[in-house]
Amino acid sequence: MRDAFIRYRAAVVQAAPALFDGKASTAQAVRLIGEAAAGGARLVLLPEAFVPGYPRGMSFGMRVGSRNAAGRLLWQTCWDNAVTVPGPAVEALGAACRAAGVQAAVGVVERDGAFGRGTLYCSLLHFGADGRLLGVHRKLKPTGAERLVWGEGDGSTLVVHDTPLGRIGGLVCWENYMPLARMALYAQGIQVYLAPTADARDTWVATLRHIACEGRCFVLGANQFVTKTMYPPGLPGLEELGGQPETLCRGGSAIVSPMGEVLAGPLWDQAGILFADLDLGEVVRGKLDFDVAGHYARPDVFQLRVNTRPNLPVVRRRARGGDTSGAAAASNRKTARRRT
Repeated sequence: MRDAFIRYRAAVVQAAPALFDGKASTAQAVRLIGEAAAGGARLVLLPEAFVPGYPRGMSFGMRVGSRNAAGRLLWQTCWDNAVTVPGPAVEALGAACRAAGVQAAVGVVERDGAFGRGTLYCSLLHFGADGRLLGVHRKLKPTGAERLVWGEGDGSTLVVHDTPLGRIGGLVCWENYMPLARMALYAQGIQVYLAPTADARDTWVATLRHIACEGRCFVLGANQFVTKTMYPPGLPGLEELGGQPETLCRGGSAIVSPMGEVLAGPLWDQAGILFADLDLGEVVRGKLDFDVAGHYARPDVFQLRVNTRPNLPVVRRRARGGDTSGAAAASNRKTARRRT
């Protein structure tokens, strides 16, 4: 923590990307980061899956026991437009932060580039004001049908970042309903809690206020505002939206104080940018009577264990002193000596 009493302006962006178009969505995010910075923001949050968009209403042609060709084509579209880390989208977003002098967090659909290269994750990218990628958080548990198209993250990305603007971290959408995941962030001294989402229900604002009171931290919630007309024509499976309302996602973005007071928003049924001035001294003052991971905890009764190791599907280990064949040869030599 640099300065417990720093004050600055934060912004949450409520907008739609260029749906299912990674390059255009990245350009949209770059423009919105600049707009928020022009409004005086030093910290900017964009919604869940902003690049290349949240596939609301789409089934990907899946039913129990079957998949169809149109669903596979839609999956390919999502895969083609997903973000690789590192990659061009990360470079562009980092450059935008550096040019504007702001920290930002951007929700993306991330494509695995380390193993099978066929898995997508719902991720949150954290950028410093110097444009450096501070970290990537992968959603631990996709919700409902999201599990058909997104993989699960692990505890290695459950991180709060110590930045010049305070200790900042977050969870994505319904991860925020996981009490133990929240506790893992509280225990890292989080001061500014980021909660990008695709949940546009009125009850989501109550969730943001509860987290703020529980963690005695500022909470920034960002959602998209999306209508059916924003979906690109010719998208595989587009006919599935026929029975959906014109407005697919109403928004509901908001900024909440450590005492649960709504500082900005909620913003409904339109795109926009919300601003609020944060005083991190409020985080300290709020913990006089409640520190969920400190003096209000009961470790003699309850303890949380967090596995922060990466859970890798394949681990390759080289034997000491050389490769496997060399180790086998050394073992054979030792055996020969014992026999003599």
